[in-house]
Amino acid sequence: MTINEKSRAYGAQKSTIREISAYANQRKAEIGADKVFDFSLGNPSVPAPDAVRASIEHSLTLPPMQLHGYTPASGLPEVREALAQSLNRRFSTSYSAGDLYLTCGAAASLSITFNAVVNPGDEVIVIAPYFPEYRVWIESAGATCVEVMADPKSFMLDIEAITAALNERTKAIVINSPNNPVGAVYSRENLEQLAAALTEAEQRFGTTIYLVSDEPYREIAFGVEVPWVPSIYDRTIVCYSYSKSLSLPGERIGWVLVPDTNPEHDVLVQAVAGAGRALGFVCAPALFQRVLMDCVDEPCNVEAYERNRKTLTEGLSKLGYEFVEPQGAFYLWVRALEPDAEAFFERARAHELLPVPSDSFGCPGWVRVGYCVSHETIVNSMDAWEALAQEYQAS
Repeated sequence: MTINEKSRAYGAQKSTIREISAYANQRKAEIGADKVFDFSLGNPSVPAPDAVRASIEHSLTLPPMQLHGYTPASGLPEVREALAQSLNRRFSTSYSAGDLYLTCGAAASLSITFNAVVNPGDEVIVIAPYFPEYRVWIESAGATCVEVMADPKSFMLDIEAITAALNERTKAIVINSPNNPVGAVYSRENLEQLAAALTEAEQRFGTTIYLVSDEPYREIAFGVEVPWVPSIYDRTIVCYSYSKSLSLPGERIGWVLVPDTNPEHDVLVQAVAGAGRALGFVCAPALFQRVLMDCVDEPCNVEAYERNRKTLTEGLSKLGYEFVEPQGAFYLWVRALEPDAEAFFERARAHELLPVPSDSFGCPGWVRVGYCVSHETIVNSMDAWEALAQEYQAS
């Protein structure tokens, strides 16, 4: 074999989410968009803030070499400083430009972080259900992905299960709060319990364990606290994206933060920069670096998602569906009407309902329903959800 077999396998194994989204687009072309209820892709349904357009229009007045030229590998210093000061205002911290590395979105941030901290033979714990690309990025960095189920009732972190999975090979644990796909937001108490378990494991094994906090949904929370993780566990690395908060998923812009409170701060900053270099993730898009500086404190339109959440949960509840009440993000975790989530999806697809079966998230028996769609789509889908439920009741 003359090619990289692992890469070929990743390419051959298509993303379930994107495959369903592609099918949805095909069906919309065949029967009309109003007849297809696509809940698959986490594509924000609210437009980017007006401040984004204003920033772009202003940048277009800059000299071409300044507008389109290379930036430093880690990003423009003035942009990183503006982001650091915004974090300081929000979380009473003391970050500076040197703590941040700008990236091409959360995928790049996570891939860089894993490559910065793991060595061959290391293990990285993920909390199932989880975003399936975590496994790809962890394995590509040379580590082993270890799945630990969340608490089956609350979908909070199961500290006992995590503690059982920790060993001398554990290099990191990844958390995502607000969570994709469940919508859970880990409480401060839950995170403090995790921090205590990690600290105890470090002492027991004589190792270092990093907490990678993946936070693209931080701004989308419904009346609950989203704790700032570095204030709870020192060895935290934060990965962030503006795909959700500013509705810019196609522009690929985000950052890695190595907090100044991290005991390995200086070497981690170098490792993050080195991983970015090795992976080719340098000089994030210059135009959108400037957008971040201009829109650093721009609020997210949470109200639109909250309205969709209310309509969807009330509608499905009346029809007898069980689900986890989401505290954040824009997904509803709905229990399938049979143990086989894939089989349930196929029966849902016959009604033009397109959620994502939970198997791809490392958990059987559920589907993820993304409510980052038009409010009209949710309202109009209720007849199909009702027909699906009645079909199961009759069988």
